[in-house]
Amino acid sequence: MLPGARALRAAGLLRPPGACPRTGTRTGTGAARRARCGPEQQPEGRGAALPAGPDLRHFLRAAPAAGEPRPPPEPVPAPGAAKGLWMFYLETYGCQMNVNDTEIAWTILQRNGYARTKELDEADVVLLVTCSVREKAEQAIWNRLQHLKALKARRQQARAPLRIGILGCMAERLKEEILHREKLVDIVAGPDAYRDLPRLLAVAESGQQAANVLLSLDETYADILPVQTSAGGTTAFVSIMRGCDNMCTYCIVPFTRGRERSRPIASILQEVRMLSDQGVKEVTLLGQNVNSYRDLSEVQFQSVAAPGLSRGFSTVYKAKPGGLRFAHLLDQVSRIDPEMRIRFTSPHPKDFPDEASVLQLIRERHNICKQLHLPAQSGSTRVLEAMRRGYTREAYLDLVHHVRDSVPGVSLSSDFIAGFCGETEEDHQQTMSLLREVRYNVGFLFAYSMRQKTRAYHRLQDDVPAGVKKRRLEELIAAFREEAARANAALVGQEQLVLVEGPSKRSASELCGRNDGNIKVIFPDAELEDATDCGAPGRAQPGDYVVVKVTSASSQTLRGVPLCRTTLSRAAACH
Repeated sequence: MLPGARALRAAGLLRPPGACPRTGTRTGTGAARRARCGPEQQPEGRGAALPAGPDLRHFLRAAPAAGEPRPPPEPVPAPGAAKGLWMFYLETYGCQMNVNDTEIAWTILQRNGYARTKELDEADVVLLVTCSVREKAEQAIWNRLQHLKALKARRQQARAPLRIGILGCMAERLKEEILHREKLVDIVAGPDAYRDLPRLLAVAESGQQAANVLLSLDETYADILPVQTSAGGTTAFVSIMRGCDNMCTYCIVPFTRGRERSRPIASILQEVRMLSDQGVKEVTLLGQNVNSYRDLSEVQFQSVAAPGLSRGFSTVYKAKPGGLRFAHLLDQVSRIDPEMRIRFTSPHPKDFPDEASVLQLIRERHNICKQLHLPAQSGSTRVLEAMRRGYTREAYLDLVHHVRDSVPGVSLSSDFIAGFCGETEEDHQQTMSLLREVRYNVGFLFAYSMRQKTRAYHRLQDDVPAGVKKRRLEELIAAFREEAARANAALVGQEQLVLVEGPSKRSASELCGRNDGNIKVIFPDAELEDATDCGAPGRAQPGDYVVVKVTSASSQTLRGVPLCRTTLSRAAACH
């Protein structure tokens, strides 16, 4: 059956009556529509013959062959680029994926003649890269927009208009509300629309609002080598995939970032090599579900057998055959630079089967950090089933034991949600006991926030009172901190290899860095011997590896005394 007009219109394939033929938005009638969209073409027989218009070929962009990078779009010059005055200001909210999105947007705008400023008052364009995973994250953006409203009004009076843009997940989820609420925002761009930013800004400069929130089945920004924003250039994030197919009932990500698609391995390796040449010492491979990575960019990759799942785990979708998998990518990335640490986040627990070569690589390669993020979300099998996580409490604990047997000394982190739909006091106590039994080194804990579009929104009731959620979250945090303090206390007296990130925020006389387990380590900034015998004694700099003897520990931080500067390879050889 052919789809009806309403379905076609919802898919963006049919314009509503009175819509502009270029933008697809309603433009009024008569002169107003002609002013925005240009003169309407007359039907045949009304005046002079029209020149031949574009046919379908003009609207189809040839897809690149398998493995070939997408050709860059034609630059859309910034309106003030000729004078060198068009400045943009970026603010980032939310997860590491948003940090990476900020770098992608920055790169695209630079290519098109824009320059970035760190001073808000200098900006012609303010872009907020947003998060939508919880209501609190969205409220932070609405509050920020109220501040920018006053700034925009002052700039309007000074005849130096300020354009404001909302990018990322909140843009994808709340496009209509953002555009219509107080008419403050000029552009809205979803996570798959950053290539369109120059055009959207050009439209906004003409006085119109502009939006693109179309989700893509293939956009990975593989040809964009992002400008790095990490302080000191010591660490960097490298996006390897986008989207998620897991469809957990509480999660908005599949609806704001779309379906899973993996970046070609060749472009990932190219970016990591570039970062190595720039002196970056730690790379985090990034994605919503990194260990389901599946590169289909070359024909020979498509016959690879699909790996199994962790024992006792299941998915809502069928196994996906073909493609180079995460273990192959991790192997190749770790070979690029023996002095570069490799991390990855966030994996799903289901993708660590018993025969997983990922765990073997972590155990054997000195530059792959012995640290894993295993998001549990709950310790109750009943709640896990309501969340559609695909595992029981028992299966999760079996995986934890398997990981610790496979990678001795591994550091574990996790995510937990307090007060999910239907959670009882017994369910909550089971989560408390899981926290205590596993004893995580790092934890990310939040009260449940229902999101529209999710399965929970349509099928479940957000029936745990806010006060109960708050109390349960506080109890989870207290239990986590108590157990993390015990886990970290076991490191007192041991030597840890620390990658120096820079001065401590609380004291200019101390340095701060992270150990292999991603735990913050603080130590005095002192003159140190060079254990490699390749250099004179000196103070450690960002990017240096320093051996630190731990003298005290808390739930979040280790403190110690520095012993010497060294290299990653030498430290591994001496271990």
